Amino acid sequence: MQMWMQTQLLSRTPLEILYICAMELFYVYVLVSEKDNSWYIGYTSDLAKRLIEHNSGKTITTNRKKPWIVLYYEVSSNKEDAIAREKYLKSGMGRRYLKNRLKNQLDF
Repeated sequence: MQMWMQTQLLSRTPLEILYICAMELFYVYVLVSEKDNSWYIGYTSDLAKRLIEHNSGKTITTNRKKPWIVLYYEVSSNKEDAIAREKYLKSGMGRRYLKNRLKNQLDF
């Protein structure tokens, strides 16, 4: 279980814990290529598995620029919200948001 989820569970009732553990979570993520610093933005329900797929060459669009590392991610309990957020982050305004949000992590 991820550390953030463990922290969330400490102050919850047993019913709330069951609900949280049963929820399917969706991740909107930004990967950065260690090869050329380019970004890839996507969404998934299993971030660790998806990162392995990107780095093993199973994804055609990211195969040439591997290895990839996770630069940023957000979590949603709703698939449609995750898809909408992915679409936004891929837009010009979304990329501007990410650059501003991550300005201390990036070399600009």
